[in-house]
Amino acid sequence: MFCNRIDHPGSRREFLGRAGAGFGAVALSALTGERLLVASDNPNPVNAKIPHRLGRAKNVIWLFMEGGPSHLDLFDPKPLLTELHGQRLPDSFEVPVLPMGETTAPLMQSLRKFRQRGESGLWVSDWFPHQAEVADELCVIRSCVSDGINHAGGVCQMNTGSVFGGRPSLGSWISYGLGTENQSLPGFVVIKDSSSMVVNGPRAWGSGFIPAVHQGVLFEQGSEPIRFLNNPKEITTARQQGKLSFLNEVNQRHAAGRETNTDLEARIRSYELAFRMQAEAPEAIDLESEPEHIKSLYGLDDKETETYGRQCLMARRLIERGVRFIQLYHGAGSKWDSHSKMEQNHGRLCNNVDKPIAGLIRDLKQRGLLDETLVIWGGEFGRTPMSEKGDGRDHNPTGFSMWMAGGGVKGGQTIGATDELGLYAVEDRMHVHDIHSTVMALLGIDHTKVVYMHKGRPERVDLNEGHVNRTIVSST
Repeated sequence: MFCNRIDHPGSRREFLGRAGAGFGAVALSALTGERLLVASDNPNPVNAKIPHRLGRAKNVIWLFMEGGPSHLDLFDPKPLLTELHGQRLPDSFEVPVLPMGETTAPLMQSLRKFRQRGESGLWVSDWFPHQAEVADELCVIRSCVSDGINHAGGVCQMNTGSVFGGRPSLGSWISYGLGTENQSLPGFVVIKDSSSMVVNGPRAWGSGFIPAVHQGVLFEQGSEPIRFLNNPKEITTARQQGKLSFLNEVNQRHAAGRETNTDLEARIRSYELAFRMQAEAPEAIDLESEPEHIKSLYGLDDKETETYGRQCLMARRLIERGVRFIQLYHGAGSKWDSHSKMEQNHGRLCNNVDKPIAGLIRDLKQRGLLDETLVIWGGEFGRTPMSEKGDGRDHNPTGFSMWMAGGGVKGGQTIGATDELGLYAVEDRMHVHDIHSTVMALLGIDHTKVVYMHKGRPERVDLNEGHVNRTIVSST
């Protein structure tokens, strides 16, 4: 078990790791072929660690559509909804708890045209024509379930497992469990599509009670994704290095005796990381060095797709350089929240992201990176089959769609189902806790063995409730 607790009964492996200056562990390591996670062997908390070998993904790119995209208009066609358009929800359906109270509103059909795409026959609507072309890479999960009925709770739970703030985000858990392969770039990066802030702000990518060094690092949109990356002209490298050395000495002196203050440790390491980033980050975020056909693949030559295309292309470049977890927010500030004017709002947003997302899948595959990169698409919840304000849909956390691709996922399949109207998940329900557990399994981590002791309690990413959906995993 990978765990920070110091009061649990020691195993034979731990005994060998501590006994005789660790010489016993050297012998055991040679026999098992594993590098042991002992304190003296791994002094840096973000160093790469050995997974528990359940999956083959190394990295994650999470495409987060903030506000709640409509599964009914994208991946989950419902002929009965068309048939009952304008009528009330049948009495046989339990009335859901919704934030806006739109439980008695008439049902609203989808105006989208759905087709079965690829050799697998995956159903995709005409709002995603480019993703339809890579349908055989996608595993659509139609039975996702959340507890958050509003954006604050929904975004919080999809990121942290809880509708209440204060817990570590999934990216932080993965950083804690796996570490990073590049000490000159953050292990967990967040990029949003506008100056608007994601609901809940930095808490969505915070580390909670896990050491602060594992929190996400926000990259901004525009020509300077990393603020203050470059020194002023009058500051030479030698002068900066001297200042940082002195600052580090003072910080280390202050940290002595305060080892439990993880914010202080994170601050010290952030200065060190920032200095290393000045050498490597400029090249990593330089999209202009990409050939024109790659820029076109991501839609950088079209103002409608350029913003999210840049995010997706930057994510691929960061993955190539060892960044472990990248979260790309589209619609920051709940732009996908279409309570009215569904056709106009969703139509525009789908157009913004469709080509860049398909370009990312294609580019990762042609570079041989898709097998080791898990790509996730979805929002904090879906939308209701009942209408709101005549031409919109309310929040629906009781049944909605997400998809995964790459990273050992079996593509071209649909998992789970909602009822005939798309209101409730009725088959192979996947709660957020199950989604998080499955993501960690695809990364080779047993989520039950990544534990952090907080105030005397063992804490896990899934709040001790998640189960891995092994149907998602490819058998090849």
